[in-house]
Amino acid sequence: MVRLEIRNNRLEMREVRYNAHYISFIFNLLSLILLFSACQPEKKTMPSVMFGQADEETVSSDYDLDDIQSAGELIAVTLSGPETYYEYRGQGFGLQYMMAEAFARSIGARLRMEIVNDSADLFAHLRSGEADLVAFEVDSLQLESFATTASETEGVELMPLRSGWVVRSNSADLAAAINAWWKDDTRSSFLAMETTRTTRSLQRRVSARPAMLSRQKGIISSYDELLIRHAAHIGWDWRLLAAQCYQESGFDPRAVSWAGAQGLMQIMPSTAARLGLPRSEVFDPERNIEAAVRYLFLLDESFSDIRNRQERINFVLAAYNGGAGHVRDAMALTQKNGHNPHRWTDVDPYILKLSQPQFYRDPVVKYGYLRGSETSGYVRQIQARWASYRGAAPAHHASQAPSSSDSKPSRVRPRSAFVNDSVFIE
Repeated sequence: MVRLEIRNNRLEMREVRYNAHYISFIFNLLSLILLFSACQPEKKTMPSVMFGQADEETVSSDYDLDDIQSAGELIAVTLSGPETYYEYRGQGFGLQYMMAEAFARSIGARLRMEIVNDSADLFAHLRSGEADLVAFEVDSLQLESFATTASETEGVELMPLRSGWVVRSNSADLAAAINAWWKDDTRSSFLAMETTRTTRSLQRRVSARPAMLSRQKGIISSYDELLIRHAAHIGWDWRLLAAQCYQESGFDPRAVSWAGAQGLMQIMPSTAARLGLPRSEVFDPERNIEAAVRYLFLLDESFSDIRNRQERINFVLAAYNGGAGHVRDAMALTQKNGHNPHRWTDVDPYILKLSQPQFYRDPVVKYGYLRGSETSGYVRQIQARWASYRGAAPAHHASQAPSSSDSKPSRVRPRSAFVNDSVFIE
């Protein structure tokens, strides 16, 4: 082999001899590269309905009922709202969610509900294969409007069903299964169940237990000793934990809410499982309080960016009631509108606004609709009750827990105007 070199300002040709093994290695490497390139197949569509596909990969357009049953998961897409889908304490609610979940169970699959911001996104997710059905009552005008503007997924037709839902036209088996499951009274039956459940959630109940067991003795409840001991684990005033406990259950250890929350601190079954609280112990007062305090600690950690501890308490309480994701949504809206996302008085108005479509469908909102008045009221009522308890019960340390048999209060206070009012059961 000849190589050109510049030596002493002159261009010279020099013979270069390479090792035969080196030349053979290079030749074989180039041959392998060329062979691999020539044999590469074109990218094929992936038989998956999972969101967030890798670049250049698409979902198989003929993903149908048997594929859903094999995967064990039905993915429905909808718009967030009180009549469609929303989350409360980690549990899904809403008419469309209830119906879609019931259908998913009927075909032996679990439901995964996804939310988008507008109807165009509903159809785009369905056509691209990111969802199996649109669980939203779509009218023909909406569907026709989208069909005339769609461009990226041409060739994938959509099929409206008598349920009001929409599937891809090549998901014929799925469409047939939905039509067979859907009866004339399906919607009205589920609507009645949802209305009953929602009505129950808005009803006040008069607690069988007083909000203060003995004002004269400074005893709030029969569970003061437990509350004092466990509040110390997270550095909370035990009277704050007592105020939250009363707001949750009215000090009723057997309380069960409309949403399925249980026990003194109204822990959802899914939350109890994550906290290691067995079903058999969820109504045990100490185990229920212990699990709730563990959850409060996790929420406190998740809002550690709020440096002011007193401010953070409001955010933790709101997250316990409405969910940390919704609270973060309200914080994002607060910041977007030029206010302080770390100050509760600034965030609280946006907690309320999360029940309005123009806010829960804002692009910065990730978790959709929230029963904002409930969460806002929850924080406000606990703060008011905490203030009342501070004026009536001493700030015991864990080693100074009061007993209901104590003959004298540790400090006598004048009777306040505290009212043993009714309490929401969340």
